[in-house]
Amino acid sequence: MEKKYEHSEKGILALMYHRFDENKYPSTNIRMDIFKKQIEIIKNNNLQFINPRDFKDVFGTPKLEKKILITIDDGFLSFYENAWPVLKEEKIPFILFVSTQFVGKSGYMNWDQIKEVEKEEFAFIGNHSDSHEYLVEYKFNDFIEDIKLAINSFEKNLGYNPIFFSYPFGEYSLEQKKYISENFDFAFGQHSGVIDLNKDPFELPRFPINENYGNLERFEFTTKLLPLQFFSIEPEDKLILKENDPPKVSINFFEEQKNLNLINCFSNDGGNWNKTDLQLIDNKLNLNFKDKFNFRRGRVNCSLQDSEGWRWLGLQFSIN
Repeated sequence: MEKKYEHSEKGILALMYHRFDENKYPSTNIRMDIFKKQIEIIKNNNLQFINPRDFKDVFGTPKLEKKILITIDDGFLSFYENAWPVLKEEKIPFILFVSTQFVGKSGYMNWDQIKEVEKEEFAFIGNHSDSHEYLVEYKFNDFIEDIKLAINSFEKNLGYNPIFFSYPFGEYSLEQKKYISENFDFAFGQHSGVIDLNKDPFELPRFPINENYGNLERFEFTTKLLPLQFFSIEPEDKLILKENDPPKVSINFFEEQKNLNLINCFSNDGGNWNKTDLQLIDNKLNLNFKDKFNFRRGRVNCSLQDSEGWRWLGLQFSIN
């Protein structure tokens, strides 16, 4: 689809959860009392949940009203025991991403539980690889084998391979992304941002929600964020090798976009979050990092506040 700037685009905000009421894992856990309050915030602000069955139809069109998409990674048993009853009772749509190697193991859902969830019209299953390893470190043939194992497992147990994929740890190379694009309709990362009609369908952003970043004030701010649309980002490959660290990053915006001079970016190059030096030439924003990114992941968050509200764009690089 040809990219075109749409000022009216409010976007789809994808939220990423993992564990529920497993308090010894604060970086991936959310307490159920907080989760219920987050659902209330969404409802009180008159935001609509998007059913994943409608995602393909809605994705390529301007969203005049903000949509919320709930995603849950890994298929932990705590989701089934704690969050699933709430989502089922209220018929709140979501995608549950499952790594097939762990199905039925201690602390994870089994296939019968996954099938019970999957039969509801508002509940969708996603593919989260077989091994949930750091696949960006795999040789390409080994990566393909891992994905094929997961696809075969889904086809055997559910009768189909899901159309949605979620990269483990949000990591992928350009070569891996291209392979995923040949076997799925959409793929989600772990970089923050709001999905708009111009986003790459195989690099969809999500906001992580957990105890570390799940306080209600931050959550409500997150639900009000708007997409910061862009035409393209260089480099296209999000895998950064030592000889290319730090990467030369440029964000190409549309000619119609206003207030680009108001953009601020922060990055964790050198291991600490600092304001990034920016150079705006016409509609191209060059990001000049002061230091190398530390192994494993480099992150950049950019925001712009205009009369419509706060616009947000996040990037994640895998550093090898």
